[in-house]
Amino acid sequence: MKRIGGRWIDQWEPEDQAFWDNGGRKIASRNLWFSIFAEHLGFSIWTLWSVMVLFMGPQYGLSAADKFLLVSTPTVVGALIRIPYTFAPAKFGGRNWTIFSAFLLLIPTILAAIVMQPGTSLGTFMLVAALGGVGGGNFASSMANINAFYPERHKGWALGLNAGGGNLGVAAIQLIGLLVISTAGASAPRIVLYIYMPLLILAAIGALLFMDNLGTMSGDTKALREVVKDPQSWVMSFLYIGTFGSFIGYSFAFGLVLQNQFGRTPLQAASLTFLGPLVGSLIRPVGGWLSDRIGGAKVTLWTFLALAVGTAVTILASNLNSLPLFVAGFISLFIFSGLGNGSTYKMIPAIFRAKAQSAIEAGAEEKAALLRARRLSGALIGLAGAIGALGGLFINLAFRESFMTAKTGIPAFVAFLVFYGVCFVVTWAVYLRKPSSVKAAEPALSRV
Repeated sequence: MKRIGGRWIDQWEPEDQAFWDNGGRKIASRNLWFSIFAEHLGFSIWTLWSVMVLFMGPQYGLSAADKFLLVSTPTVVGALIRIPYTFAPAKFGGRNWTIFSAFLLLIPTILAAIVMQPGTSLGTFMLVAALGGVGGGNFASSMANINAFYPERHKGWALGLNAGGGNLGVAAIQLIGLLVISTAGASAPRIVLYIYMPLLILAAIGALLFMDNLGTMSGDTKALREVVKDPQSWVMSFLYIGTFGSFIGYSFAFGLVLQNQFGRTPLQAASLTFLGPLVGSLIRPVGGWLSDRIGGAKVTLWTFLALAVGTAVTILASNLNSLPLFVAGFISLFIFSGLGNGSTYKMIPAIFRAKAQSAIEAGAEEKAALLRARRLSGALIGLAGAIGALGGLFINLAFRESFMTAKTGIPAFVAFLVFYGVCFVVTWAVYLRKPSSVKAAEPALSRV
């Protein structure tokens, strides 16, 4: 493959302690921080329309159903684009792709500034929102790139920091939206976009000056083809719909639900919406930490039970028309989906390490078996990330149908309650019902 751009590293051996101590750690850390910054902005642009809809008053002529459809659009694009983004750093170079993907986000940001005014059609808004969906792919490319820089013993910390820093982009843009609405008013949405334009340019310049391409990186499409044949892949992808899908779906929907169910003004809604994504992002590493100690499957099981309880609270609050109780219940959904994001990501390598251990006990060569486990777990993290993000689409479509037919979010919450019950049963039945190689190996492997 012909290389594009400079700053290529052809020798990268992070598992060699001497190499790591004599400059490797410093290079990896530098790439990590600039990758986090770019990914953080990617999440912000991906969830941009959860903020823009707060500025859309009656003069825009959009119904509640229209707005839920609008915020669903970038969700599905971001989910589908994650798979090709996973392989982009290996093909083009992590530095090169970070520069390109940051500049690419300027397109939907500039277009949003152009169309963000009354009289624009819903179709035009949806087209621009769809372009903003590319921000959802930044997570996949950033995780794949940073995964290649770090040795196995430090991957958990590095990837957790990368993911958490990216997730915080959701809360950040909602805080900026709150600041703009509280100072300039609900008629000045372009200020939010003007803030992000120079930040995206700064992210691209930072990647240009301080990041590196790894010549040793390879895109393992064979592992992806192999992993889709494993039933465990689809179980974990289903569970990730319930955890990350909930987090991103509720991030888009929270403000709209507050406006349409409790009659909150844009300022009142914006003053609450950032809280959920903020606590959900910050608590994600705690889910991984707990999984290290008691097992990912156990944490995931109780996470789904807690999500069901939180959903029941929102249903009760909706029937009582109690805003404080509703906000408490809704924010609990962010907390427990954040915990579940951490625990499900811990389960994936544990499952394949358990399979590798069984193969080794049956006579397979240890190094080859463990290498295969790492390859497959990496491929599944990309696949589950893409499928899980589709949960955000399902949540917003459910709210759209609920408000369109019942004028309340209660039917949607009832559907979510049933879904979390199914996730609870699946987790218990597949991983905890009986002693199994996966269950037995998981507590040890989740600390690797």
